[in-house]
Amino acid sequence: MTGAVACFHCGEPVEQPGRWTAKVEGIEREMCCAGCQAVANAIVAAGLDDYYRARSAPAPGAAVVPPALRALEVYDDADVQARFVRNRDADCEATLMIDGLRCGACVWLLEQGLRRRPGVEAASVNLATGRATVRWNPSATRLSSLLDAIGHLGYRALPFDPREREAQIQRTSKAMFRRLFIAGLGMMQVMMYAVPVYVADPGDIEWQHESLLRWASLLLTLPVMLYSATPFFAGAWRDLRARSVGMDVPVVIGLLAAFVASVRATVVGHGEVYFDSVTMFVFLLLSARYVEWIARRRAGRAIDAVAAAVPDMVDRVDHDTGAIARVPATRLAPGDLFRVPVGERIAVDAAIVEGRTAIDQSLLTGESLPVARGAGDEVPGGAINAGSPVLMRVLRTSAESAISTIERLVDRAAADKPRLAGLTERIARWFVAALLLLAACVWLAWMQIDPARAAQIAIAVLVVSCPCALSMATPAALAAATGAAMRRGMLIARGDALEQVAACTDVVFDKTGTLTRGRPELVHVALLGEAPGATSTAKVLSIAAALESGQAHPLAEAIRRAGGDAAQPQQAPGERETVPGMGVEGEVDGRRYRLGSAAFVASWHPALAQRTQLLAHGAEQPPGDTLVWLVDADAPIARLHFRDRLRDEAREVCDSLAAAGLRLHLLSGDRAAAVARVSEALGIEAAVADASPQRKLEYVRSLQGEGRRVLMVGDGINDAPVLAAADVSVAVGHATSLARTAAAVVLLGQSLTDLPALRALALRTRSIVRANLGWALAYNVVAIPAAALGWVPPWLAAIGMSTSSLLVVVNALRLIPASAKGVATSPADAAAPQRDARAGTTAHGSP
Repeated sequence: MTGAVACFHCGEPVEQPGRWTAKVEGIEREMCCAGCQAVANAIVAAGLDDYYRARSAPAPGAAVVPPALRALEVYDDADVQARFVRNRDADCEATLMIDGLRCGACVWLLEQGLRRRPGVEAASVNLATGRATVRWNPSATRLSSLLDAIGHLGYRALPFDPREREAQIQRTSKAMFRRLFIAGLGMMQVMMYAVPVYVADPGDIEWQHESLLRWASLLLTLPVMLYSATPFFAGAWRDLRARSVGMDVPVVIGLLAAFVASVRATVVGHGEVYFDSVTMFVFLLLSARYVEWIARRRAGRAIDAVAAAVPDMVDRVDHDTGAIARVPATRLAPGDLFRVPVGERIAVDAAIVEGRTAIDQSLLTGESLPVARGAGDEVPGGAINAGSPVLMRVLRTSAESAISTIERLVDRAAADKPRLAGLTERIARWFVAALLLLAACVWLAWMQIDPARAAQIAIAVLVVSCPCALSMATPAALAAATGAAMRRGMLIARGDALEQVAACTDVVFDKTGTLTRGRPELVHVALLGEAPGATSTAKVLSIAAALESGQAHPLAEAIRRAGGDAAQPQQAPGERETVPGMGVEGEVDGRRYRLGSAAFVASWHPALAQRTQLLAHGAEQPPGDTLVWLVDADAPIARLHFRDRLRDEAREVCDSLAAAGLRLHLLSGDRAAAVARVSEALGIEAAVADASPQRKLEYVRSLQGEGRRVLMVGDGINDAPVLAAADVSVAVGHATSLARTAAAVVLLGQSLTDLPALRALALRTRSIVRANLGWALAYNVVAIPAAALGWVPPWLAAIGMSTSSLLVVVNALRLIPASAKGVATSPADAAAPQRDARAGTTAHGSP
């Protein structure tokens, strides 16, 4: 081994110098294998470099990992990560629960700490929801290292799990209430001893009794300082250790200054004591944080409900034997069969194979009434089986299903920071540093004016300020608005979507599938009376259905929908020939027919070509109708009119938007006649027909060039380029196609009626954000100078600070509908909709 280079990690000889290296303490160290290299990189990435300085000997192998990192290594397992890690090209992304968030400074500290880690591509923390979204390169770092790094910053982080989240909420709530109770009890007792001193005249209380009251107050204040106030001390220590200044720092300075001054006065027997102010301040601040915590949880309930909607386990059915096995939902693959009992959520997007039931899609669409579904129907993951047990076939994996996609989009929206939110967080961070400097200056000034009041006034300045209100103003409102939108079936998929919707000046609609139903409907059957045997509409539909038997194109489906049972073929057609794009020729009941365009049937009846031209210029064919002819060898039989009908709500929605002062536009690749009919029916003056995707893009950019703010409404898939180019985009989408949507907002209810409601919500959200920011700024502008002038005693400063922060959160809660404020968030309570759905089905009958 003489002369051989030893592995820096384990001490074994390095047989291939230069092949495996790791940078430790800024120096490239030689490693003997890829295992040692990976472990060394993980140790460095976790911030545990001192392991190498403190060890007594090299590790006996690559398996040795510091204990702090080993406990988190379970989250590096591929099977475990399948539940919560999303793969994006070469990167991975996960949503984490963060325990210990206090204010905007916590957000900044976590984001900056994570972004500086090797391999971290992006990190975003949402104060209102208590979540962090992290994207990293798995070849450069591991999730366990990131979790450990967050722990070193003073926070606890775990991958988001609804049940663990609920347990965390319960633990936090109980701990906060216990601290609040102790602080309240201590405050009341201390006030009992302070009141006699306040009301008595000088000399009324003997010095021995006054000293006894002070010592009793000190003993009662100790539990408040040592137990109830520990979150403030822990937060301040965490901030200082990270070389940051959060809101807990001035709070702790104020508490310690008042407490130490009071202890000194008690010991020496003279001077002012502030035990009543200390206990009151802790109690009021804890009260505000407790109520704020409840309010933030209420604001995030709808978001948590999405994550809690997916069941962990399902009953998979073996294809061959029919045996049922209980397996994790993540193991289901397309084509697998599984059973869904009554009242259980459907884990993945699936199609019903056996049975008929009622499906509750309220979480996805906002529609409270269950809808009937039978064999062959597709059902999105996250819906509740509210009728009867069914056998289903998996269409998409758990990660690709509708509910998982919704959760990803919600997380993405929560991770996006609107410009205003980022600005207020930066202001709040510098605000605290400026406050500490101001308090020091105020203390020095009052030491010259009135030394006896200097400490009291400096404490009041530290206590009265409230940067928390600034940093919470936007996130609290957005979390409440996102939850309110989700309850109505409006999925906010981008963080700044509501801000942009409120600012829009023009609404640009696509036609097909947006203003129209997106599928042709048979609107009229004209009997020509020129052939025997087809004297009724029902007979015509029966013949047409027989010819189209087994066909899947839209016109064939429209014939079957229009005729119902009458359109079901009585027998299969005989010899049949289909000409793509033209029509079909076949035999029904021993007679030969053609069904198709005028050009297709003209070879049997040339006069129909001329008749079609006359119809196009007359009143018998409304603009935009598609004509299909049914003929036999002897004569024309019937003319079928198909039309893509307008949505029932389209006119009302357009009128509502126009009345709100928005300019409406219609872009479509359809023919000019069809576009003109729609624009006239809806009162849209600006309409462009035969528009290619490039033409639509140019049109939107031309509006933006005029300074207009464009809201584009489309189907979310075919209009992806123009949706991406618009200032904000809305898709009237299906839950099962969310993975392909390019829109910032998706109307899961597939109804345009939510569009005016979306704009109203956006305007109200903007108003509340502005009110929150206005209040937070006005309060600090008035309260801090008043405290510096000695007009605000410490107890009143505590009340003002607590009330300011609380008011911002409570104001944001006005965005949540009153009917939703009592909704529970626990997994047990999440079953309530299931019970309600079953009760509704029992009461009203299965749909």
